[in-house]
Amino acid sequence: MSVPPRAVQLNEANAFLKEHPEVLYVDLLIADMNGVVRGKRIERTSLHKVYEKGINLPASLFALDINGSTVESTGLGLDIGDADRICYPIPDTLCNEPWQKRPTAQLLMTMHELEGEPFFADPREVLRQVVSKFDDLGLTICAAFELEFYLIDQENVNGRPQPPRSPISGKRPMSTQVYLIDDLDEYVDCLQDILEGAKEQGIPADAIVKESAPAQFEVNLHHVADPMKACDYALLLKRLIKNIAYDHEMDTTFMAKPYPGQAGNGLHVHISILDKDGKNIFTSEDPEQNAALRHAIGGVLETLPASMAFLCPNVNSYRRFGAQFYVPNSPSWGLDNRTVALRVPTGTPDAVRLEHRVAGADANPYLLMASVLAGVHHGLTNKVEPGAPVEGNSYEQNEQSLPNNLRDALRELDDSEIMAKYIDPKYIDIFVACKESELEEFEHSISDLEYNWYLHTV
Repeated sequence: MSVPPRAVQLNEANAFLKEHPEVLYVDLLIADMNGVVRGKRIERTSLHKVYEKGINLPASLFALDINGSTVESTGLGLDIGDADRICYPIPDTLCNEPWQKRPTAQLLMTMHELEGEPFFADPREVLRQVVSKFDDLGLTICAAFELEFYLIDQENVNGRPQPPRSPISGKRPMSTQVYLIDDLDEYVDCLQDILEGAKEQGIPADAIVKESAPAQFEVNLHHVADPMKACDYALLLKRLIKNIAYDHEMDTTFMAKPYPGQAGNGLHVHISILDKDGKNIFTSEDPEQNAALRHAIGGVLETLPASMAFLCPNVNSYRRFGAQFYVPNSPSWGLDNRTVALRVPTGTPDAVRLEHRVAGADANPYLLMASVLAGVHHGLTNKVEPGAPVEGNSYEQNEQSLPNNLRDALRELDDSEIMAKYIDPKYIDIFVACKESELEEFEHSISDLEYNWYLHTV
């Protein structure tokens, strides 16, 4: 006799509480449109009730702008009385929060209609709808993220970030030397606590490397054969990094471009596809001759302009682009070429995969993954050819053609017939409404540079 799913989850809660009698509280977490984690904190005695009945949160949680204000033009706020929906636990996400002084656990949630159907505006549900199209083909997505971030000082200068002083030397780093081991040593305690905290939380982080700017680092995650779980890991890793750094009296930022003249923060995703027998359909001695790989690349490149708003969702996102920072600005691909949008690493034949290099670390991982997989599925099912791979410097061969600002990116998304086949047009409307609201506020602000240029000169 099979055990009902709810009973299976109750068993998960029982086992965790028995193994961790010290836990006092549980944080119930759900990610909004911007990838900002929101939710509730409960006492451990209430955990069983959460597994049995869920918790109520307003649908407007998915209509919040970057400042946490409801964007009423989405229709999810006052128009529906700011009504609640119900959130249920995501299995296998209950774990400790290693940074807490009072023993606390965390649990990821996902939103549903009161009748039980998944709520369409939850970014995790947006991704699930795209993944289901691969399920229909008997294909499994294998995915992993590479996440870049800056450590920054808790005391910034005039609201501007600065690198934190090294706990070892007491100096602020100036190095832009990528992969420099000595720079890892400067912040070794914090970085090692991040890796150990990831292990404790079951997040498959296996390496940290120094990136090409002062106090900038990258964490690599293992491939997992579940794109939704890969996004869960990326989301939780960001939260872990922020809190571990704070314990070490530092802040972090995943802002796409925190420093002018320095590299931005990217969020690269690696994707391969497994068939019903668990074999990678991209496997090949000569990747150019693999039809499935070519078609997947072709579909992603064709949908790349319409995906930009999900990949680069903020005004600041577009400041990250530039040839000197290895951020691609045209729909291009190549073999083991870091100047293109889609890189195909040339390792062993069975490890052939796509590396998508466009998105910033400020992207919501669920929406990023949904847009990339929409392109992959479109390419596979329509046999879209990508053209020849780029050899050498893509920036010298291809003019910038991707949207280079948020307003153009939103127009591309709003007008895309292909994306509307994969992502509910109602959700696209909500996303565009939120981002247009932010853009309007930004465009009505007056920057320091404008005062410097115009106040006394015109």
